[in-house]
Amino acid sequence: MRTAIYPGSFDPITLGHLSIIKSGLVAVDRLVVAVLNNPKKKALFSVEERIAMIQQSALEIDGESRVEVDSFDGLLVDYARKKGVRVILRGLRAVADFEYELQMASMNRHLGPEIETVFIMANEDYFYVASNLIKEVSNLGGDVSSLVPNAVASRLRDKLGA
Repeated sequence: MRTAIYPGSFDPITLGHLSIIKSGLVAVDRLVVAVLNNPKKKALFSVEERIAMIQQSALEIDGESRVEVDSFDGLLVDYARKKGVRVILRGLRAVADFEYELQMASMNRHLGPEIETVFIMANEDYFYVASNLIKEVSNLGGDVSSLVPNAVASRLRDKLGA
């Protein structure tokens, strides 16, 4: 069974993330969506809230439960080894993403030469969507409901009063 890890902060998960998950499931049998627990980053949603939103959203696109949602801290390559996974899935939106992702993939290859990074292009409908932008627009009262899963839209309204 071919398994990959799709890591990120997912604060919150967007339809862009879900498009990467859908594409990833074409290439692998199982996908671990791994929420990074980074205490240095000030997240809007707790790790537990993000996991719940991802689980609910993933069920809408994959009723077969080929998506596992987990959290991790520390180095991604250490987490991948612990899970017995040799493929990291990363989404790309724009050129700026590519530069950052190439650096990360190169460092991960240095730290874990047995682990490969695979890049998937984001759906063109969500090329501009980023979690930080979603939070900013929502905080200012903008409607982001067409860019996030339903579970996220309602939680954003609850958190931000938007």
